[in-house]
Amino acid sequence: MPEIIDDSGDILPAATNLFGKYELGKLLGYGGFAKVYHARDVKTGQSVAIKAINKQRLLKGGLTDHVKREVSIMRRLRHHHIVRLIEVLATKTKIYFVLEFAKGGELFTKVAKGRFSEELSRRYFHQLISAVGYCHSHGVFHRDLKLENLLLDENWDLKVTDFGLSAVRDQIQSDGLLHTLCGTPAYVAPEILAKKGYDGAKIDLWSCGVILFVLNAGYLPFNDPNLMVMYKKIYNGEYRCPKWTSPDLKRFISRLLDTNPETRISIDEMINDPWFRKGYKEIKFHSDEFEIKEEISGGGDGGGDKFLNAFDIISYSHGIDLSSLFNRPETKITSERFVSAVSPAAIIMEIEAAAREEGLSVTSKKEFWIKLEGQNGNFVAAVEIHRLTEVLVVVEVKRKTSQDVGPSCDIWNEKLSPRLNRLVYKPEETVVVG
Repeated sequence: MPEIIDDSGDILPAATNLFGKYELGKLLGYGGFAKVYHARDVKTGQSVAIKAINKQRLLKGGLTDHVKREVSIMRRLRHHHIVRLIEVLATKTKIYFVLEFAKGGELFTKVAKGRFSEELSRRYFHQLISAVGYCHSHGVFHRDLKLENLLLDENWDLKVTDFGLSAVRDQIQSDGLLHTLCGTPAYVAPEILAKKGYDGAKIDLWSCGVILFVLNAGYLPFNDPNLMVMYKKIYNGEYRCPKWTSPDLKRFISRLLDTNPETRISIDEMINDPWFRKGYKEIKFHSDEFEIKEEISGGGDGGGDKFLNAFDIISYSHGIDLSSLFNRPETKITSERFVSAVSPAAIIMEIEAAAREEGLSVTSKKEFWIKLEGQNGNFVAAVEIHRLTEVLVVVEVKRKTSQDVGPSCDIWNEKLSPRLNRLVYKPEETVVVG
């Protein structure tokens, strides 16, 4: 497949043939480990944003956990004011997140041209709190809320993006607090500077306060060329609202930028605040709009004909091994996977025929699952098939690896596995996942 090289030396598929699905466009933005491009869905013509993550840089930077966390978080968030993840693609060197495209760009660029009116500031703050409150209710804390991470769609509605620094409730330590230092200096909460642990929800609301201040004022509340001086201002809560700030807004900002997280305003308290309550309409979401789709088991309940989601399938991709990011390690069972274009029924028949020729017993068989045992009753393998796309399936083989298994592993490795090689789907260079 033809390739192009971007300005950092990264090799990307040519714009006319990105997985045969997307035409790659201009570079929208970049960081140390990822770049974001505009692209067009070839089939629908829809604009999308593609976040390309360099695998080598990711591993060298020790940031595999960031990808794991971002994937885990984005799989559970479905909200009108949060950028939606459409699908995930992978090659040997890169991971691609295909994201909802926010045509209006960053909110930062709009404010940089001039401050917003109080009414417009309130409108965007309502949308921000709607998204942030939704995240918190699902155990997600963004931890890097700033104007650069707030985008606008074609209707000029706000979209929160970039969950790479987010935390989930599972990361909270025994003291009930988070402890990882993170965030952007001008938006960081004072309790993070104190290095004593913090409430993820409270630091998000501090950042929301900084954002609201900038929308109204047109500049940051805490700013200084000397970083330590700026941190001192943040720690002491030293800021001044511009003269055009209304008394109600000034009071509301002071409750957000309260240096004491215990007394800082909560989202529940905001609902009753006179400045915030004006024009606020709570957005309701049904459970099916944010249901987490876990990996489907084909073990006899008919689930094998359902599609796996892209996050589980990343680890199955040819040429890229991210299983350590997405699967829990198993000590007694070895799990192997391959992608096939053969129908589940034909795969089961092939495995069954090969097993019987080697003197193995098929002790259980269903449409998407088969279990094999040796003549002495020792477990040999269980094979499960998951639907990937209309054409492709993922075949998962689980075998015991403990010493009491005996020669059964050799039977699989030396006899059965070679016979199944012809079932393996072998794309030329890439695999589409999602």
